[in-house]
Amino acid sequence: MTLKEGKNQGIYEVVDIRVELNLERRLEALGLTMGTQIVVLNNDKKGAMTVKFRGTRFAIGRHIAESIIVKEVAA
Repeated sequence: MTLKEGKNQGIYEVVDIRVELNLERRLEALGLTMGTQIVVLNNDKKGAMTVKFRGTRFAIGRHIAESIIVKEVAA
């Protein structure tokens, strides 16, 4: 599934990131790499979604979120 499909308060683990190289490097610099756990804070289906990983909140655009492949982590 993609991060864009994530539900509010859901916990997910990054399986793959399918974006162009320069954007992938930027996300890596922020700490978003394969294996990172992400909590979806707000995914109201309009505009950017709010997520939290490595202790920091981020707004991720829909186009980027649909390029991040995740799997749900059992709570």
